[in-house]
Amino acid sequence: MKQVQAKHKICRRIGYCIWNNPKCPSVKRPYAAGLQGKNAKKKKLSTYGEMMQEKQKLKAHYALTETQLRNTFLKAKGIEGRTDETLMRLIEMRLQSAVYHGGFAPTIFAAKQMVVHRHVKVDGKIVDRPSYLLKPGQVITIDPAKSPALAEAAKAVNSTIPPYFESDKENLKLTLTREPMLEEIPVQVAALRVVEYYAR
Repeated sequence: MKQVQAKHKICRRIGYCIWNNPKCPSVKRPYAAGLQGKNAKKKKLSTYGEMMQEKQKLKAHYALTETQLRNTFLKAKGIEGRTDETLMRLIEMRLQSAVYHGGFAPTIFAAKQMVVHRHVKVDGKIVDRPSYLLKPGQVITIDPAKSPALAEAAKAVNSTIPPYFESDKENLKLTLTREPMLEEIPVQVAALRVVEYYAR
């Protein structure tokens, strides 16, 4: 329970669950932890505070480290186009993100574990790097023979699949049909604020 509370600490601070998890502690307690949390007046964040909060939300939603997010920003900055859109696209096309938002795992943490433990294949080959960057047309599969229980659990995950994925739950197959558009990515983050934070 303590581990769940720690993961959802940011949810309580902002007043809603960033993973839309109905079991999140923020559902019953949408206020910051601590003795003064419930009665404390919500302070208006400074511009820096807003940028920091959006960065923290993005890191938490995708289970990214500070180094991973910063490096992805630097990569996005070097690509032609809007940096906020490119940043979100690069993060969403990571393998662990696809396994999570594609409906194969109930949480981003479970998705990461599935990849690291070599349960996930891309185009028929095992890929154990959560940061692996997918390309449109690539197919993600889970081998039910390796772990029948995990395969059944993946089939049982109930989530809304974004339109840039083509899902075949029965055969545990997920195809990235195209690059996602910013407004389609299921995460409540002001990506432009994250870009502003790193561009300071």
